[in-house]
Amino acid sequence: MRKPSEASSALEAEDLPAEVVQAAELALDRKGENVLALDLRGISTATDYFVLATGNSDTQVRAIAEHIMEELGNSGVRPLHVEGLDRARWVLMDFVDFVVHVLHPLAREFYQLELLWGDAPTREFAP
Repeated sequence: MRKPSEASSALEAEDLPAEVVQAAELALDRKGENVLALDLRGISTATDYFVLATGNSDTQVRAIAEHIMEELGNSGVRPLHVEGLDRARWVLMDFVDFVVHVLHPLAREFYQLELLWGDAPTREFAP
């Protein structure tokens, strides 16, 4: 997995929309690991940002995803589409301008999204 220091450039929290920062912080609330935000503007037309987080079990992946949806929903920010919540190996929440991916460690290692989008400026969130 790519280390944040290998990113093409680092992002500061103030460079990110408040909802992206909040989603990352909410993942940390539920002990999500390796929480990253990727700025995909100019790289992808699908969305502007990705938030990536790892949960160490299916239960934790689901808990992180549900916490993000509930708390962002309380702020009026709701996903347009959610996939994977039933199996909780990889939950994708599409908020249109940003997409949150919460993955089990094996899925995160297999798909390596941060390598796939390796040119994206990245911000690491730590507890």
